[in-house]
Amino acid sequence: MQRHPYILEAGSEESECGIYDPEPIQDDDLWFMPASFSGEADDLAPPLPRADHSRLIDVDAWREAEASLAVSLAKVAAKLGALDERLRRAPEGWRHRLALIEASGVSWLGTERISAERLSLWRAMRLSGVQEDNQALARADWACRRLTAGPMPDVTSAESVMDFLGRQEPAEVDHILHPSGEPIGDQLAAWCEEMNRAGDLHPISRAAFGQYLWGPTGLLAHVPGAEMEAAVLSARIATDGLTGGAVFLPLAGGGLSGLRRVGNPAERLRRFLKGAEAAILATLRHLDQLEAWQGRASHALKGRSGRTPKRMVEVLSEWPLVSAPMAEEITGASRAALQRNLNDMAQMGLIREITGQGRYRVWCALV
Repeated sequence: MQRHPYILEAGSEESECGIYDPEPIQDDDLWFMPASFSGEADDLAPPLPRADHSRLIDVDAWREAEASLAVSLAKVAAKLGALDERLRRAPEGWRHRLALIEASGVSWLGTERISAERLSLWRAMRLSGVQEDNQALARADWACRRLTAGPMPDVTSAESVMDFLGRQEPAEVDHILHPSGEPIGDQLAAWCEEMNRAGDLHPISRAAFGQYLWGPTGLLAHVPGAEMEAAVLSARIATDGLTGGAVFLPLAGGGLSGLRRVGNPAERLRRFLKGAEAAILATLRHLDQLEAWQGRASHALKGRSGRTPKRMVEVLSEWPLVSAPMAEEITGASRAALQRNLNDMAQMGLIREITGQGRYRVWCALV
């Protein structure tokens, strides 16, 4: 039996594929392809509708929580006042040292765990390791600068808070990361509106409220390090009305448990006060040890001539870790003089070299 070839006529639907090819897929089945523009609005296209979070923010519940925890709040406020008076009479370098320690602590709120030693080297000389994230170090450096000095942000003004955070509206909103598509300015405006409603709270309670409010207003979803921003801003809010000695409320020394966003307002405020009290006590104890070390160092170096020994005591009090190039950058003294003084202070038992290496050595005060 003779076989005849299967010939398709030109222009027929079957002429575009062979007899063994699968049937063509209709355009309606291509779910992964973008839909053609038909002029009609798509309800599922970004920005998506934003849920109403107003019912999640109950300022009256925070007022009731503050009233029920009045004794604990008074204790924390008294300890913060003592810290404020202590720092008001202290050298400027002490505030910088505490800011370094606090910035290092709050960096652990996210995935970035920056030690005070690494942050010190970054701030002094912009030095980082090969495998270190410079962006994470820059964020920790921002936290240290905001905790060291600067004006208190006006929490009732979104523009003031945005300037404090150093935020800017992105040119284009990433709808995958931010499905709501709401500008950060609008979210900060909502945050400031709620903070204005809570204006009658004590600054410490208001700081706890503002830190919690970062989540319901959607500010945690914008950039890496948003948790750090919330903690730094809350630490500054808590010192409103003080004399200027304590620039921020220590929080990292309490283990950061007070910054967890779980439980009702009373539980959140209780954890916040407990963590703040522990952090303040740890800070006061550290200042006592630092003051005692300065006294020992000044007495041991009393007979030394020149300004370098005295300047080295100040540098070691201000920075948790000091290297010879770093001290040279800060003090302006010669490398030989600094190296000689560092070796002498190590022999006196005032400082300790922590690397154990012959080169690239780093010292810390034996506080």
